[in-house]
Amino acid sequence: MNVGVCKIRLRLPGNASLKEKRRVLKSITTQLKNRFNISVAEVDDHDLWQKAVLGICFISNNTRYTSEVLSKVLNLVTSSRFEVEVLDCETEIVPF
Repeated sequence: MNVGVCKIRLRLPGNASLKEKRRVLKSITTQLKNRFNISVAEVDDHDLWQKAVLGICFISNNTRYTSEVLSKVLNLVTSSRFEVEVLDCETEIVPF
């Protein structure tokens, strides 16, 4: 069993309130959960309007598949579909 963990630091340049931030993050997390069947949560920078950190977790029995899914998740987040800019990304795959 492999646990893939990814932390993505985002900048949300167009936001002027926490309500707008929640709207953008809800859209991102819902689409990621539905498309990839992963766990996603905002894990840091809760009170900042224009920054967010998403924590993502995926469990699989194949290391290559875990890496592939996390790469696809990052590609979807970085696409122009969302109103965000990726500042940093850390990925780790832990064998169990």
